[in-house]
Amino acid sequence: MVVPEPKVWRAARPHVVRVARGVKPGIARVTRAVKPGAARVAQVVKPGVVRVTSAVTARSSQLTRNTKKLTTLQLTAGAATLGLVFSAGAVAAAGPWDSSGQRTAERDWAASRDSQGGADHGRGSGTAAGAPKPAPSARSVLAGLGGASGAGSTPESAALAAALDPFLNSSVLGPRRAAAVVDVETGEQLYDQNADDALTPASTTKIATAAAALSAAGADHRIETRTVLEPDSTEVVLVGGGDPTLTAHKDTGGYASLRTLADGTAAALDKRHLNEITLTYDASLYEGPEQHTIGENDNLALVVPLMADEARLNDSSSGPADRDENPAAVATAKFADLLEERGIKTKTEGSVEATKDADELAAVSSPPLSTLVERMLTNSDNDIAEALARQVALATGEQPSFEGGAAAIKKELKTLELPLEGVEFADGSGLSRGNRLTPALLTTLLAESAASSHPELRSVLTGLPVAGFTGTLRTRYPTDATGTGVVRAKTGTLSNVNTLAGTVVDADGRLLAFAFLATETEEANKDLAQRALTEATSALAMCGCR
Repeated sequence: MVVPEPKVWRAARPHVVRVARGVKPGIARVTRAVKPGAARVAQVVKPGVVRVTSAVTARSSQLTRNTKKLTTLQLTAGAATLGLVFSAGAVAAAGPWDSSGQRTAERDWAASRDSQGGADHGRGSGTAAGAPKPAPSARSVLAGLGGASGAGSTPESAALAAALDPFLNSSVLGPRRAAAVVDVETGEQLYDQNADDALTPASTTKIATAAAALSAAGADHRIETRTVLEPDSTEVVLVGGGDPTLTAHKDTGGYASLRTLADGTAAALDKRHLNEITLTYDASLYEGPEQHTIGENDNLALVVPLMADEARLNDSSSGPADRDENPAAVATAKFADLLEERGIKTKTEGSVEATKDADELAAVSSPPLSTLVERMLTNSDNDIAEALARQVALATGEQPSFEGGAAAIKKELKTLELPLEGVEFADGSGLSRGNRLTPALLTTLLAESAASSHPELRSVLTGLPVAGFTGTLRTRYPTDATGTGVVRAKTGTLSNVNTLAGTVVDADGRLLAFAFLATETEEANKDLAQRALTEATSALAMCGCR
């Protein structure tokens, strides 16, 4: 079924075309040679523990962080138009916000604007020749809530049902389905189809994981990786803190760098007149099984507190990939090579637990959790999700394990006074079928993330993929679909499970949160089921349901 094109899209189309033509694809590939690491890894791990593929060459840096993000202006009354103007061919964004609250993605919109603004995007700020003009300053995050974005009338429940039921009652979804729609400003539930039924949520679980991590540890919390020198010895220990985004690549993309850590460690050793060391590693922070209950799977590495580049064996930074069989040992081997390059003769040994009185040599920190949350939600990153679940556990006094992380997430959500009846967590990523979430919980979580009382949760909303533009929604929405550019949502897919939860600005400029879950879909109907959920969100975007 095709949903008619709304007026707002017709009005925005000329801008989209103009911007799209003016912006060349901004994806560059950087090629570099990576030394084979098998010999080094063999020194680090015990015999028989690990098999490492050594012929990894011509590694390239995939700049997925440069994918397009929409400004949160779409959360105000003008959002339905402005959101569509941001071209998918955008150049790299330097981060989610500049110091004046301007979304970095506005640089693309600036190509068709004359005014300037945004403290970090103004003229004379180092903008390269040919780059888009500086954009006007944006309002603060979600400042429109209670103001311009609330100007439109709240949709009526009966009208919403008439718009959504044809899609959500479709037989292609199977017999088990549940849905809810709430008005973000008021928190009022406007649509309810078994909204309190706890069903398998798949990756929409990550919305809950994100909120719990931001609430428990804080949006500004950073995960540290460090090196220490054991007392009266030449033993250096590489200590993992649980940062899966630690990178060994030259192009760091703004993430913590193993090379920077090697620089600092070599400098600290030089001050101590040490140029020959024994290198060990400490991956003792986590407890319990390292492997998810789904078993070996290219969607998730072993969950350990020390790894580089999510233990990927290719150049990807998101999506499925083969993984190292011992991520901590391989990261240590790479670190040893980096120290050798810096003049430190290094003998590698196995794992240890660093002593409390060890002397810190150097440390690097991840970006703040708000950034990790955005990357996790946009790319549906399971490695980050499980790492964040353990950060929740550490912050709340639970065991940093699959079981402890799951318990900690529920514990933290309880402090936010969310509806948890029937809700169960089995992991942080949603790969487990033991998770049970309700549409009522997901929509309430999304609404709370927009509330002025919870500014720490903002990146739950800003990290959601944008329909037709970013992450897991980049190719899911046709270019002429009503929801393109105005739906932000987290996808969830397992065998027989199809879910979608996020936000949309309706035709009246009202911000709505939705959650649609179908958990007994026939595998043969997978594509049709996803299309039904996609078209349901487009119906919401088109709806002036008064």
